[in-house]
Amino acid sequence: MEFYEKLQELRKQKRLTQEELAEALFVSRTAVSKWESGRGYPNIDSLKAISNFFGVTIDELLSGDELLTIAEEDTKQKQKHFFDLVFGLLDCSIAMFFFLPFFGQKLDAIIQEVSLLSLTEIAPYLRTAYFVVVIGIIVSGILTLALQNCYQAFWVKNKSKISLALNAAGALLFIISSQPYAAAFLFIFLIIKVLMLVKWK
Repeated sequence: MEFYEKLQELRKQKRLTQEELAEALFVSRTAVSKWESGRGYPNIDSLKAISNFFGVTIDELLSGDELLTIAEEDTKQKQKHFFDLVFGLLDCSIAMFFFLPFFGQKLDAIIQEVSLLSLTEIAPYLRTAYFVVVIGIIVSGILTLALQNCYQAFWVKNKSKISLALNAAGALLFIISSQPYAAAFLFIFLIIKVLMLVKWK
């Protein structure tokens, strides 16, 4: 008997609806429906909760192959969360550009090192471009951290690409406009992200 059949049987023995079982396990009814239709498996924590709730062992719930599948999915999920955490923190840390002297500006033939907020002796369009890129990267980082449990197809598929694209655009902008410190910082972050993706794909 497959896991989804065992789960259905255990639930019916307790005379519970999918909604009631979901409430008891602190998951959504959609999750229970997915498990019972054989379209997916619970993660390790949910599996422990099911085992405790029905008073059965995990071995009684799952075959060896099913347990292996769940372990693989759980590993992928943890890896995804780790990626989100690293990408999100790297992007959010760009906020330091507003306060630390990563930018150079010429004042009376002297080049001063200033923060982005203090950078005034440049063309307004260039300053605006800097702000747009930096804020875009920070917003991307905040969304990556906040939406770690979002499984919408567009977001899951494109969040890494958005982060990489913004990083690359920022590094290129700073290189072209002769801001080597800011460009180097973004370039290092870009390399870290690319190496992570290459290593773990």
